[in-house]
Amino acid sequence: MKIKATLDRIPGGMMIVPLILGAIINTLFPTASKTFGSFTGALLTGALPILAVFYVCMGATIDFKATPYILKKGGVLLLSKVGIAAIIGIIAARFLGEGMISGGVFAGLSVLAIVAAMNDTNGGLYMALMGQFGRKEDVAAYSIMSLESGPFFTMVTLGVAGLSAFPWQTLVGAILPLVIGMILGNLDRELREFLGRAVPVLVPFFAFALGAGLNLQNVWKAGLAGILLGITVVLVTGTVLWIVDRLTGGNGVAGLAAASTAGNAAGVPAAVAAANSAYAPVAPAATALVASCVIVTAILVPIVTAWWAKRVGAGDQATV
Repeated sequence: MKIKATLDRIPGGMMIVPLILGAIINTLFPTASKTFGSFTGALLTGALPILAVFYVCMGATIDFKATPYILKKGGVLLLSKVGIAAIIGIIAARFLGEGMISGGVFAGLSVLAIVAAMNDTNGGLYMALMGQFGRKEDVAAYSIMSLESGPFFTMVTLGVAGLSAFPWQTLVGAILPLVIGMILGNLDRELREFLGRAVPVLVPFFAFALGAGLNLQNVWKAGLAGILLGITVVLVTGTVLWIVDRLTGGNGVAGLAAASTAGNAAGVPAAVAAANSAYAPVAPAATALVASCVIVTAILVPIVTAWWAKRVGAGDQATV
């Protein structure tokens, strides 16, 4: 059976498929983690420890001596993605505060859901698309963009928006695994290669654990709101990233390829709520909305990116 080959043909498949499988198990057997306990229970409930290891390994792949092109491309996309999420979060905070919309089409929508959905790019999807339509340097630019990963920027944005702030220890703790990985990877190239090899291996495991924290009934309840939020992420962040990519010498393909929501973003609301209980009431709905965004953007971004790449003739000489 060619399971891996099949997953590789699905955009972001190594993340999306385990995420959905975990959600199916949790929806059909919500007490499975308590019933089986031990290692099985730990896998079903252990997204945060796996993510912590993932961030250490991901950090190890970031080279302090990255080329100027990688720094420029990755830096521009990183700052633009986080910046637009912050601006929209600040505006939304004026209307929603720390709460959420309780009824109607946009029921469950909160600043936490909006910022978490917009802040973090689906790295696997971005690298797969740029491997097909971009240059190897474009793929490597994700080493800079990976700084988006985790709840750090979401916490910072919520604080800047005038909502509940987070103690500095929490903010440092959110980014510390990534920084430790960066230091280790730059001190020892062999260690960088060793830890870097674990990055793709850990993706399906933390995706499965994140999915096991989701209930598809809640995703279903997210319904139209989740779909609309996913479309908004692609339209808003895609437009901004396309513009800045073009302004900095690109053809816009990288910008569109980065206009997605990362699978691990579905774990951000829970991490934020764990750090500040003020967000506990809105975290379940935010998780469902962000999970919907992961799926919606994973479908739309490859379509939009491939369409634009064809228009500009990208990918013909692309190498990875």
